Amino acid sequence: MLIEQRLHQGIRDGSITVMFRRWKRRQVTAGNTYRTAAGRVVVAEVTEVAPSRIRSADARAAGYPSVAAAVADLRGTPGDPVFLLRLRLAEDEDPRTALAAAAELSTEDVAEIALRLERLDRASNHGPWTAATLDAIRRRPAVRAGDLAAGLGRETPPFKVDVRKLKNLGLTLSLEVGYRLSPRGEAYLRER
Repeated sequence: MLIEQRLHQGIRDGSITVMFRRWKRRQVTAGNTYRTAAGRVVVAEVTEVAPSRIRSADARAAGYPSVAAAVADLRGTPGDPVFLLRLRLAEDEDPRTALAAAAELSTEDVAEIALRLERLDRASNHGPWTAATLDAIRRRPAVRAGDLAAGLGRETPPFKVDVRKLKNLGLTLSLEVGYRLSPRGEAYLRER
């Protein structure tokens, strides 16, 4: 879920608890947790609302001084439904953190990771990439994503998407600049 940078701090400190979105169809599900640039966000409620029915309290909870300001800032195609999202920052730890820290891998763990990486390689429209990407991150930690991608002959945006897939498996960690292998990723490369 994309959240404008101007809202990040408010979501983190709890002063922003509502967002409005104009979508052709609902893009989030109430009760789910989403990874965003503001952190992990729990969407507690998703309600379709007519712009004329937005309440002042909800506009203020979304960071707007008035309903008119909230409606004026709606993006998307006029006429598409408007959704009110009630949200909060997730309080529990990102499950990927515990997964990434797990440096003790069983034979079954190694086999499962290998199977998941093989599936990612097979599903790729640009050929196998997982081994080369893990190796590049191992050899060049804290190097800009663009430089790593160029070294592999790849465009940066799809490279970053692929690295996120490795992060979801607990194999890499994002740094301020670039990436590094997680303890789990290091253990997997040692065992494979």
